[in-house]
Amino acid sequence: MTTSTVTRIAISLPESLLAEVDAMVKAHNGNRSEFVRAAMRCYMRVRRHRETLLQMQQGYLEMGALNLEMAAENLDESWALYERFLLEENADA
Repeated sequence: MTTSTVTRIAISLPESLLAEVDAMVKAHNGNRSEFVRAAMRCYMRVRRHRETLLQMQQGYLEMGALNLEMAAENLDESWALYERFLLEENADA
């Protein structure tokens, strides 16, 4: 572990879950503390990733209307330029 301070905690688990943990710990030559630390780190990493994805999704939803508006404005402007070009071309012909 990278930190020098360790705090002991007590948790309550259903016997069936503890039996699963103990079986996995034994199969991988570990101990309960290592298992719980790894599980907590994994859970926290997954939660942070999920929160980031939700924030990104919200940002895309919020910006969607603005992006459509900007695209429509640019499309209108581009179309107007094209129409002017055609009028100038026809005037020269």
